Amino acid sequence: MSFLTSLGIILLSGLLLGSVCAKIRLPPLLGMLVVGIVLGPYVLDLISPQILNISADLRQLALIIILTRAGLSFDFGELKKNGRSAILLCFVPACVEIAAYIAFGTLLLGLNWIEAAVLGCVMAAVSPAVVVPRMLKLEREGYGTDKGIPQMITAGASADDVFVILLFTAFLGMAGSGSFDFNVLWKTPVSILTGVALGAAFGWLFAKFFQKIHARDTVKIIVLLSFSFLFVALESAAGAYVPYSGLLSVIAMGAALFRAHPVCADRLSARYSKLWVIAEILLFVLVGATVDIGFAVKAGGMIAAVIAAALLFRMLGVFICVLKTGLNKKERLFCMIAYTPKATVQAAIGTIPLAAGLACGRIVLTAAVLAILLTAPLGAFLTDLTYKKLLIKS
Repeated sequence: MSFLTSLGIILLSGLLLGSVCAKIRLPPLLGMLVVGIVLGPYVLDLISPQILNISADLRQLALIIILTRAGLSFDFGELKKNGRSAILLCFVPACVEIAAYIAFGTLLLGLNWIEAAVLGCVMAAVSPAVVVPRMLKLEREGYGTDKGIPQMITAGASADDVFVILLFTAFLGMAGSGSFDFNVLWKTPVSILTGVALGAAFGWLFAKFFQKIHARDTVKIIVLLSFSFLFVALESAAGAYVPYSGLLSVIAMGAALFRAHPVCADRLSARYSKLWVIAEILLFVLVGATVDIGFAVKAGGMIAAVIAAALLFRMLGVFICVLKTGLNKKERLFCMIAYTPKATVQAAIGTIPLAAGLACGRIVLTAAVLAILLTAPLGAFLTDLTYKKLLIKS
């Protein structure tokens, strides 16, 4: 099948089944994932090899769009305004869940602790694609807004993804070498500093430039995307000399632009949402296409059990974050439920260990897809079902 024919089938099928899922109040990404599994080489084999050969690049493009959107709407002031709980939600639930995957992954899946940590980092991120639209709906309807619950969850979810991706990069490097690398102890904070500094500097410069020089939003998006690609490419080129995180620069650039020129950032965020329509279809369909159905059937039961156990630990982490706050028991329970869906980050980075040739690659990919299939609809359904019962309307 030709490249263009295959691409047309992917986009139309993903859009159609995604719309069907949306009609029955399920996340559209589930339909796209199923399309990828069915069209992929392990079932109907209708996806062109040319597309499969560049699928890693297409998924990275989708990840860049996700992270830029997150940066353009990342309001650090919102985190500070929502206090200690919002800041703790940025990293505590993820750390607790990663620890659970290290424990259960070594005991039940036969992984060593570094491989289990890689699995945990892939699985620990919450999904903005599922969580954020629902929190915006709560804000519009006025549920939980008096205590800032939707705002707190939205802010924490965005930062949670950044934190997890950073840890994933560190543990992936260690898994490749097969042993703990003590250089990580100094390389990780340095890569954070260099990544944030470079991205924030360019974001501030773009804000000043866009304030003085009129340009169409389309041109601005091309500029931001181009620099995002260069940041990611720079990570590979400069990695041997200076620890640096290109993805962190992408987020910092958007966040700095938001802080210095919020009106422009809001407009660009809306434009990126339109780009995401195509990127989302490609991301989830191509991830579904990489799933080995035979292996998933064979190992899926045990992996699903590990996912369920780790999810309980994640909910415990959220509970710790909202202790000693003004939230009552029902509101704490809602926060625990709303912070469970997995999807976007799992799809974006779940295939990387397999592509890197790690022994745990198939397990990580299967776990990522199972987590999307299980937690995205369940988390979305429970959030929609419980928010009127657990939250107070202002």
